[in-house]
Amino acid sequence: MAKYYGKIGFGSTSEDAPGVWVEHIVERSYSVDILNNVRRLDGSESINDNINISNRISIVADPYARMNFHTIRYATFLGTTWKVSSVEVNPPRLILNLGGIYNGQ
Repeated sequence: MAKYYGKIGFGSTSEDAPGVWVEHIVERSYSVDILNNVRRLDGSESINDNINISNRISIVADPYARMNFHTIRYATFLGTTWKVSSVEVNPPRLILNLGGIYNGQ
């Protein structure tokens, strides 16, 4: 099982002005275990296919991650920021399923 040290982005929205909602990201660093390492191309009606990964990674959850697992937006992997499509709570770990490239902020 491969390991690396990367950032996990937690997002929350707040109303900065009346009717204006903005997402604020908090990045925290974690030691990550790679459980699955899979790449796939999704065909689309555009000229270029979308590159997605179907990786599963695992982090040891600190109290912040345990309380805010539902707000996880992205994880860094191989120098790219990937969307977290789902989170499985398996104490003391969180299992993150990665999907397409994160284009948030």
